[in-house]
Amino acid sequence: MKLENLKKIETGMYKTPIHKLENLSKKYGINIYIKRDDMTGYACGGNKLRKLDYLLKDALDHDCTVLLTYGGPQTNHGRLTAAVAARFGLKCGIIMDGPAPEKATGNLILDKMMGADLFFMDDTSFRNESSEVRKSKYKELVKKTTDEVVSMYKKQNEKVYLIPIGGSSPVGAAGYVTAAGEIKDQLEEMNIKMDYVFTGFGSVGTYGGLYLGAKYFDAGFTPVGISVAHKDKEEMQEKVELIEETNKFLELGVNVSADDMWIEDGYVGISYNVPDPVTREYMYMMAREEAIILDPCYTGKVFRGMIEMIQKRLISKDKNVMLLHTGGIPGIFSEGHENAMQGELWGNKQVEFKL
Repeated sequence: MKLENLKKIETGMYKTPIHKLENLSKKYGINIYIKRDDMTGYACGGNKLRKLDYLLKDALDHDCTVLLTYGGPQTNHGRLTAAVAARFGLKCGIIMDGPAPEKATGNLILDKMMGADLFFMDDTSFRNESSEVRKSKYKELVKKTTDEVVSMYKKQNEKVYLIPIGGSSPVGAAGYVTAAGEIKDQLEEMNIKMDYVFTGFGSVGTYGGLYLGAKYFDAGFTPVGISVAHKDKEEMQEKVELIEETNKFLELGVNVSADDMWIEDGYVGISYNVPDPVTREYMYMMAREEAIILDPCYTGKVFRGMIEMIQKRLISKDKNVMLLHTGGIPGIFSEGHENAMQGELWGNKQVEFKL
């Protein structure tokens, strides 16, 4: 189906602003801009709404009444799927990795506020197995859990629409193909030539959409993907295949080649969504220089990657660069990240005055 013929329902507030980060630009001697997809409007905002524009329309076209998706306990995609379900009169189910935490924090609180059903996959019995065994048993657990949850909803006379992790399917990725066109139009209005747009590289819907959209719309910028989790060769190949599949599904006619995808894997930190002191240093820098809050799982890593690449002269200072802020701020208030920041930001005795 051609991109122009693929229908959507706007679930967010667009066009999100682009503006220059004046203090950081002066600090590093290069023009640094930001695209504020943290300001898409609902449930604290974020990039996933652009994907859900198309996924929601497809779900409604198939008469579905439940949006069922996947993610970690602090999934931003799950939170925004819950938001879309609440706004459009559907149910939402989120299947989450790992056993249920004892305490709800961060996105989990918001998920429950919006009425989402949460299901947890306890993988503790095979966590210490070899990588190959873990992958096999994890796939088995996902299938078993999905079958049981779908069966539960069917007994309630509901029809389930399955959404992959991150909303990253050819339908969902269309959201960032069109976002590339939006960015092009905004930059032309601002009379700015953008050279590089930095974004997270995770489930690949956002990076892949930008990669395809930048070529399809001749937007003039190169997307740079900063990995938020380490990926082996098999996983990387799967990501490239998803981009190729999206290209074919949307009939974009773009030449897809892994050789011209710029992916950096050196800024993951300790691991995916594990509190990382270096990532937090960059979050604090952005907050103190520009009063913009980044998150510890995605945008903090992307910002770190962008700045360190500038410092290493991988990006020359005569170029214009832009950070895509994809949201994720509620993750700051998850237990692990909040505890780490408590020690750094609240560890010393505070100044008090008394009469």
